Parts: sequence; C-alpha cells; structure tokens
Amino acid sequence: MNMFCYQCQETGNRKGCTSEGVCGKSDETANLQDVLIYCLKGLAYCLRQVPAGELTPESGMLVTECLFATVTNTNFDSKRIVEYIHKVLEHKRRLAGAVGRDAAPCATQSEAPATEQALWETKDDGEIYRKSLNISVLDIKDADERSVKETVVYALKGMSAYAYHAGVLGYYDAGLFSFIYEALFSTSIPLPMDQLMELVFKVGQYTFTAMELLDRANSEVYGGPQPVMVDTGVGGRPGILVSGHELRDLEMLLDQSQGMGVDVYTNGEMILAQSLPFFRKYPHFRGNYGNAWWQQTEEFLKFNGPVLVTSNCIVPPEKGYVDRLFTSSVAGYPGVRHIGEIDGKKDFLAIIGLAQRCPPPQDLGERGFMTGFRHQYLESITDDIVNAIKSGKIKRFVVMAGCDGRDQHRSYYTEKALALEEGSVILTAGCAKYRYIKKVTGDIGGIPKVLDAGQCSDSYSIIAFALHLMKVFHADSINDLPVEIDMAWYDQKAIAIFLCLLHLGVKRIKIGPTLPEYINQYILGRLTDRYDISTVYDG
Repeated sequence: MNMFCYQCQETGNRKGCTSEGVCGKSDETANLQDVLIYCLKGLAYCLRQVPAGELTPESGMLVTECLFATVTNTNFDSKRIVEYIHKVLEHKRRLAGAVGRDAAPCATQSEAPATEQALWETKDDGEIYRKSLNISVLDIKDADERSVKETVVYALKGMSAYAYHAGVLGYYDAGLFSFIYEALFSTSIPLPMDQLMELVFKVGQYTFTAMELLDRANSEVYGGPQPVMVDTGVGGRPGILVSGHELRDLEMLLDQSQGMGVDVYTNGEMILAQSLPFFRKYPHFRGNYGNAWWQQTEEFLKFNGPVLVTSNCIVPPEKGYVDRLFTSSVAGYPGVRHIGEIDGKKDFLAIIGLAQRCPPPQDLGERGFMTGFRHQYLESITDDIVNAIKSGKIKRFVVMAGCDGRDQHRSYYTEKALALEEGSVILTAGCAKYRYIKKVTGDIGGIPKVLDAGQCSDSYSIIAFALHLMKVFHADSINDLPVEIDMAWYDQKAIAIFLCLLHLGVKRIKIGPTLPEYINQYILGRLTDRYDISTVYDG
C-alpha cells in the first residue's frame, strides 16, 4: 500500500485508493496532503489558544485554503502541497512566539509531536515526503472512531471551500474560523463517540453559516441573479474557457481581456456568472461551453483555446490541450502553468496572448438551458409558486443537486428526471444538473420544470427557499413540505451540504449513487435511525 484515500465517490474497488487515485492523484501527492492535514491539526491547537480578539482573517484564510487544496480534483501538484506545509509550519512558529510558553505543547518546536518536530526541523522537501509515509487516516485503529473523525475532516474540507471563496471577496466570519480550528483539533484527540457525533452535526450547522456567508458575498459584490437562457453556441473569435468556482478570477480576466479580440466562456460550475448582470455587461462575455467536470478531456480538446481552472474540478489533462491549460487560486497540476496572486492582483496576459493565436472553439451542438433561479428570485415569485401548489399544478419539488461523476449508476438522475410525474419541479445546483437540464423542458404556469440555482454552493439557495416556504405555509419543518431530496455526491463539498441538511432536521434524504466508504455501519446506523437516510437505489 503506497497511499490510502477514500474521500471521494469513485475510490478504488469502493474501498479506497492504495497505489494511485482514481482521480489521477499520485501516491506522493496523497501522502503529502495527509501531512498537510496533520500539520493543520497542530496549527489548530495553537489557534485555539490565541485570544478571540487577537485572531486575524489571515489565519482563517490559510487554514481554509489548505483544506480546500486537498478537496478531490483540486490540486495534484506535490510542490504546491509542500509549499502549503511550509506556510502552515511557519505560521505556527509565529503564533508560538506570540502566545508564549503557556501555549504548550505548541510553544516550541521541541514540544511538538515527534513527527511534526521532524517536519519542523527540516527544509528538505524530500525528507518531508519520507515522513509523510508515517501519517495516514488508518493510524486511527478503532474503525468507528476513524469513520466519525474522517467524516468531520472531509466535511470541513467542503465547508472551507465556501469560507475561502467568501474570504477572497473580503467576507469573513470569525466564529466560523474558530469552529474550524476547534473541529480540526477535536479530530486529533480521544473523545467519547457521542461527543464526536455531535461534532458531525455541528459541522452541518457551520456549513450553513459558510454557504450563507458566500451567498451574501456574491450578492453584495456581484449583485442579484436574473433567470436567463444560457447560450451554448460559439462565436467566430478565439476564446478563453473559465472553469471552477472563483468569480473574482473571472472578473479580473474579463477586465484584462477587454478589446483584445477574444471571447470568454464559462464551463461547469462557473455557470453562476451567466445569470449575473455584473458579468453579462462585458461585451466579450459569451455563453457556457461544455458540461460536468469529468467530460473535460473531450471538451477542452475541442475548445481549441486556453482553459483556466480556478478551483476544483480538474481532470489530469491530455496532450492535446495540456499546453493550453492554466490554473489559479487553489487549483494545481504538475507542469501546468499556475497564475498566482501578487499584491491582490493576477496577471492573465499570458492566457490572453495565447488565445489570440488559437482558432475559435468547435461548436458542441448542444441546446441552451435556463439558469439563475437563486433564492432571491424564487422568493420574488412566491405568490405564483404558492398559487401553483394550492391549485395542484405543482405537486412536489424534487431536489436533485450536488456533484456529477463517471459512475455508470449516475444514469439514475437522468432516468428519474425524465420519468417524473406531471406537476413535478426539479430544484438543482451543482454539476449534477448536466445529467438532465438540457433534456427536461417546459414549464408549469410559467415556472420552469427545472430551476437551476447555479454552483454547488448555491445549494444554499435551495435550502433558503425551502425555509422560506416553511414560513409561508406555517410548516414545522422542511419535512412537512412537498419536497423530496435525491442528492448526488462526489467530493467533500457535497458531504458538507448533506450534513447541513441533517442539521436542519431534514429526513428521508436519498444520497447516491453510493454512500461514502468512510461512513461505516456505526455512523450509518446513527444517521439512519435519526434521519431515515438511504441511497438512491435503496430508498
């Protein structure tokens, strides 16, 4: 066994990847990511001891960025992961000096845990990797304890993605950062199982906080969304394709590429920008090109121009387009050019220059679809929705949000969407929608049969709308509404959202196409007894 990773839905043999990741992650990168998480737990111990009034966003942004970098399909670059490790250790050194000797065992490197001490003492990256072979999730010998703690860690990774995106826009929540520190530290010490289970549900609570914060950040910086028919065609000029979730990168690229003879397209979860007038004001901002992340190898090849991946998800690139691929923010891949930030700015001129020398994109021949149905808009048409429900025109809402992936069993979502009874409205967010959004057409009294909120983080909009309907109908819980949830998961953000729903008391959630391997029978039993969860095939 050269590595062990079971944090995503497509793990090897449904048990865990042990030689290299199904995602394409090398054993070296996997082990270094384990070291990074290990070091973050040590940093979290120190951060817990800094007086609340002295904690700065700098610490929170470092922790959330590092956690985000370990999310599946985000950063495959071992050198970048080592850089993160050095940053964490250096930040801990500075904190140790600031809080003094009372902060033991973190006050000095000699008082640090043995493995971390070895990391602290060396600047030899090869030595760091050799030490990484001694750190693994399997070090927690009790299977039940390991299951609960890893569930917490993976959900923290998902939550941190949302907190990081908000922080990039200047929006922070000190309480959210403090909880992340506390939760990380709690996974490094012995705790009673009941206390660990409560931590699981608390992660769900703070995931709601993180998504709410990001929703506010996006809305206040970029304005409210408007429902729009997304153009999936191409123009006759060279193009730049932007994938991922980082709206600020898209904004900077659009600013720098104005009047340069190129068009800018969105891909995957960057679809959110299509519904925001802030971005549509740019005359060279075009439509959406392609589908879910796992189709990159075919679609990026056909795009012909440069592609910028701003966060997850990235697929190991093929020769046909690897020289046209760039990363920014937390994303990374060995040998792929990365555009870093200097004094709050990023220079995208290399991408623009390359685009000018490339032919226009090849048309994929796909139909357009509607997006932009975030909670602000849905709340504005409350009367229409309520009347449709009361008249029986809308019989139920089916939430099919979350991640897409390569698993053949994901055809379930397409088949279900096409077989829904008349009067059903699909609420969706995330890349799972690409399974059906171009195939389900029509409306119910002017309300489209598929209401897409945008990115996976915009699952918050679906939750916020459900909570709004609770008040309108004077319901005691979301469970009393005509809503059912079939949630697709692939990476750790989806699991964070899943725990958020559990925190809100939502029952009878179907998750699929399979349950996470790290959720063993102990935690599954606890969740099933309390919330009646099942897989999409068992429910």
